[in-house]
Amino acid sequence: MNGTTRPPADGGTPPAGNGTTARRRGRPPRAESADTRDRILAAAREEFSERGYEKTSVRGIAKAAGVDSALVHHYFGTKDQIFEAAIEVAFAPALNAPNALADGPLDGVGERLTRFIFGVWDNPTTRTPLLAIVRSAVNNETAAAVFRRLVAAQLLRRVAAQVDLPDAELRAELAAAQLVGAAMMRYVIKLEPLASADLEQIIARVAPVVQGHLTNP
Repeated sequence: MNGTTRPPADGGTPPAGNGTTARRRGRPPRAESADTRDRILAAAREEFSERGYEKTSVRGIAKAAGVDSALVHHYFGTKDQIFEAAIEVAFAPALNAPNALADGPLDGVGERLTRFIFGVWDNPTTRTPLLAIVRSAVNNETAAAVFRRLVAAQLLRRVAAQVDLPDAELRAELAAAQLVGAAMMRYVIKLEPLASADLEQIIARVAPVVQGHLTNP
């Protein structure tokens, strides 16, 4: 015997040499790819939430997701693109705000919109990713630009489209400023007594101001 592996007598497939298993070729299954992408997004939201935009790195996101950095770039590209993808998913609940304007009479639009936005903030599940967005946007201009683009394109323009008055975009932005400012003071800065005030009390005071921005002549 010279150590050469002979083919089986029955003509079947010879066993792999040295106990090595042949590698599977081709792209990973779609289900596996989707799971990996979702895991990276979840890790990115967590990293941006805890560290902010500047201190978050692609390597850190990859480590948290249990993947290689190259795979993060493969699915999402640059750090800016990862941030935008992460906050778009996180911001999705707030994008339903324009529906709150249409679902009822005009004289109650301020209360409906205020109640909806504070409902998103008051829910721990949706509040955590929103905190990541706000903290990153406040501390970094690149993150702020991504946030502005997302908010302007997907939220404020839709709100403005339902405001049948002059300077509708300005009105929508002022209403948003009122809501975001109050939310930041309550949930991010946690200024008392606003931070621990009853939610219905806050809605009762903020809603008329939002109503005025959106509907007063």
